[in-house]
Amino acid sequence: MITLTEENYIKAIYHLGNNGENIVNTNAIAEEMRTKASSVSDMIKKLSEKNYVDYKKYQGVTLTADGKFVAINIIRKHRLWEVFLVEKLNFSWDEVHEVAEHLEHIKSEKLINQLEAFLEFPKHDPHGDPIPDKEGNFHHIEKIVLSKAEIGTVYKCVGVDDTSTSFLKYLDSNKIALGTLITIIHKEPYDNSIKIRLDDTEIVVSQSVAKNLYLEMVN
Repeated sequence: MITLTEENYIKAIYHLGNNGENIVNTNAIAEEMRTKASSVSDMIKKLSEKNYVDYKKYQGVTLTADGKFVAINIIRKHRLWEVFLVEKLNFSWDEVHEVAEHLEHIKSEKLINQLEAFLEFPKHDPHGDPIPDKEGNFHHIEKIVLSKAEIGTVYKCVGVDDTSTSFLKYLDSNKIALGTLITIIHKEPYDNSIKIRLDDTEIVVSQSVAKNLYLEMVN
């Protein structure tokens, strides 16, 4: 039986390693988990004994196939619960992450499969992140960040990189949500701010906002 703490470590390694593809050093894991390097070493040993990670001395850690499966399953549960909280319980998109952090550790596979069916098999969570199916397959779309968008082109907002409460509330206050149509009007060379049009409103967003907003070109 895998523990809650072990699941959190596996998920952290998955994200730090670019979806489980790269080697992650133990210092990065310690920083992410807000713990001591010695605690990370102890956990890596446990995960290695359970065949969830491979550890190479002086290099770092990678997830095994079993470890990747665990990580993707946690992500699937997390994102399905976020959809449920927003669509069925009227949570706002800035409220769901912390709640889903607890719900993602529920072990019942039957519950999660029925939850997915109840939600009619959503492909993306409320922040635009893809939800893997029970085989671990992701549905990907072509997207770019606002900072790389072309002037005069119309895009649709399809996701965010920053899911912090402050950023999501900023988007809400400017009426930017998933599905919002955005036209790039001007890029300011001085500070890299960008003027955009939302319906009949024009606003200027900073570079920090532009780097955290995902767009899809509208045909």
